[in-house]
Amino acid sequence: MFDARPQHNEYLRYRAQQFRSQVERRLDGSLTEEEFRPLRLMNGVYLQLHAYMLRVAIPYGTISPDQMRTLALLAEKWDKGYGHWTTRQNIQYNWPKLVDIPDMLDALADVGLHAIQTSGNTIRNVTTDAYAGAAADEVVDPRPYAELLRAWSTDHAEFQFLPRKFKIAISGGEKDRAVIAAHDIGLRLRRNEQGELGFQVWIGGGLGRTPILGQVVREFLPEADLLPFVEAIISAYNLAGRRDNKYKARIKITVAERGLDVMRDEIEAEFLNRRAVFSGVDQDLVAEFREVYAAPAFRNEADGDYEARRAASVGFRSWTDTNLSTHKAPGYASVMVTFKAPGQTPGDASADQMRLLADLAERYGHADLRISHDQNVVLPHVHKSDLFALYSELKAAGLATANAGLISDIVACPGMDYCALATARSIPIAQEIADHFRARDIEDEIGKIDIRISGCINACGHHHLGHIGILGLDRAGVENYQITLGGDGYDIPAIGQRPGAGFPAEEVVPAIDRIINTYLDLRDSAEERFIDAYRRVGAAPFKAALYPVNA
Repeated sequence: MFDARPQHNEYLRYRAQQFRSQVERRLDGSLTEEEFRPLRLMNGVYLQLHAYMLRVAIPYGTISPDQMRTLALLAEKWDKGYGHWTTRQNIQYNWPKLVDIPDMLDALADVGLHAIQTSGNTIRNVTTDAYAGAAADEVVDPRPYAELLRAWSTDHAEFQFLPRKFKIAISGGEKDRAVIAAHDIGLRLRRNEQGELGFQVWIGGGLGRTPILGQVVREFLPEADLLPFVEAIISAYNLAGRRDNKYKARIKITVAERGLDVMRDEIEAEFLNRRAVFSGVDQDLVAEFREVYAAPAFRNEADGDYEARRAASVGFRSWTDTNLSTHKAPGYASVMVTFKAPGQTPGDASADQMRLLADLAERYGHADLRISHDQNVVLPHVHKSDLFALYSELKAAGLATANAGLISDIVACPGMDYCALATARSIPIAQEIADHFRARDIEDEIGKIDIRISGCINACGHHHLGHIGILGLDRAGVENYQITLGGDGYDIPAIGQRPGAGFPAEEVVPAIDRIINTYLDLRDSAEERFIDAYRRVGAAPFKAALYPVNA
């Protein structure tokens, strides 16, 4: 299990102390809010609708039990008893007092965590597959490279004031589970025809008010060239990116305006200069990180009474059918613990739940936990003989909801309940949709489907990538929800398309109901997913169902 503490714990303490001094000056009036704003953003502190918000980085979603217990401590001691998992594999605290945030940062530093670069025009938390090191289709574990990029980018002097925020994702499997096409830089580990390891490199992806899928700028980048090439991309963007208009400052706009070929030429020229001065220390670090992330000592044991338990318990069988993923090691599975139980705010985790997960990871999961892009938590390594015991403890705590990837497993931003930028609510709409389809008792019949909700055009709920996306907007003081169809961040990257006008809040659930009924009527088999049926038949029948009067 990787532990950042030996490398930079003292630096984290220094940064926390530095911020403490800044907070003191803000509280005594020496700093105005305008002067304080860039300082707090450098430390992941936002001013939300009702209170300050602290966003804590969980590097590439990997977290240890003691770190999870510290997150629980922060929720319980300085917040309202819970935190919120984000789509960037982070956690947010929505109710801290400004005077307490330095103490929160001190507690985080004790376990090697921090909030540096979770905001601002800099390189944000590097993300990857929540099943890294466990997935059966993995080419190679991407976490050593994610850690290399994290360590290199943290307080990188050249890239602290980019034209706009910058996001990097790495995928290590044959199937992309890191949404690389929707990132400023997307990296896909692969082997060439000679069996050499390297990366397919994408640039220019991003969501927000102008959703654009990235493009491939290098089909194959040798593994040893990763860091100088990424440096070259960001350096070229830093020089060419627009600073006159923040809405046109992301690299996706730079690539769109200047063209991929122009950007590629500038990146390749810069890459030659940068690679020439690399000493090889980056490769030494990758080798160290590989050792740190070596596979745990997997048990070579029989599955015990796993199949018998599945046969005897309908609830356990349903949970294993839905919430497990295939593991690379015989006898193991990866477990998705969803935070989308009936009535729950999507992605919210209480202090007690966090502590329980820490205990369960130590007891059953080789002391390893991951935060997923879908606002859930993964125990990546659980032996099948332990699954029933794990399920029983999760069930007792209300965490055994068998809905991973189903219609109630909705990704939602905090929306207007918390966010100062939001123009509509997200949480109540997500809860109403989930409750409706649970009441219809057809979640399993519908099968795998991805619904995502954002409360404003900034798209923190990644609605553009939902098979069904929902965007809440303000229309003359009234909440109005646009629906998009056909988005996908994983199998075949696609931006969802809007079939027509939006709906008032009370009509969203009936609209989604009509979409689902149409899908159930036209799919060619129970195995055909919503997204596959949509691609096969197109938007027309769904548009007709959404707008029956016009049809």
